[in-house]
Amino acid sequence: MLEIVTVAALSDNYDFLVRDPASGRTALVDAADPAPILEELSKRGWQLDEIWLTHHHWDHIDGANGIVEATGAKITGAKADAHRLPPLTRVVEPGMSFDFAGHKVDVMAADGHTVGHVAFYIESAKALFTADSLMALGCGRLFEGSAEQMWDTLSSFASLPDETVVYSGHEYTASNARFALTIEPNNAALKARADAIAAARENGLPTVPSVLSEEKATNPFMRAALPEVKRLLGMVDAPDAEVFREIRARKDAF
Repeated sequence: MLEIVTVAALSDNYDFLVRDPASGRTALVDAADPAPILEELSKRGWQLDEIWLTHHHWDHIDGANGIVEATGAKITGAKADAHRLPPLTRVVEPGMSFDFAGHKVDVMAADGHTVGHVAFYIESAKALFTADSLMALGCGRLFEGSAEQMWDTLSSFASLPDETVVYSGHEYTASNARFALTIEPNNAALKARADAIAAARENGLPTVPSVLSEEKATNPFMRAALPEVKRLLGMVDAPDAEVFREIRARKDAF
């Protein structure tokens, strides 16, 4: 079984170390800042072998070159983003997979926040690394992609097993919870989750990762196709992607 360690970086970013204990191989998902990553590796006595980048935004890649200099790690990233990522050792595309210490890593399209954003799914570890696509109780702003693209991304994630653990890129969950309650104020599961999130943050605890079943039950962006959500928004007959667009627009103005 893979060991996954959440590493806080910058003001609210999360990067993730993924280690296969049997072989000792270690990968890093996204690279916001070298210092906390190198500190965590040193503390654990681990050698970093690979870096997997999800998208080109500075707060997910700016640490990569410094980490490569310190560790010699090889970088994997999306072909569509290669022109704006650090130099890549391995170029991947959605629908491809690669091997990590005997574990199959599937590359999934995650367009919406950016075009060329990818997610990494490791079925054997029940782990999905989504960065700024699907987030805990939220999703990324549509800086480059369309509502239709992001809805397709979230729909593809929703088809994965409910027990999948979602490792997303930021600690935005408390704000996301406050917004979600404006969409579904009577969702009992959401209210319970919002209370738990508030308690966690009061105690300085992270709210990432989350579980896909929680997101499907409480995340308004994943629930745009549901009749009860459409009814609450006055969009009973609207296409699912249009409902998602409305929810995203409301969050942008929240």
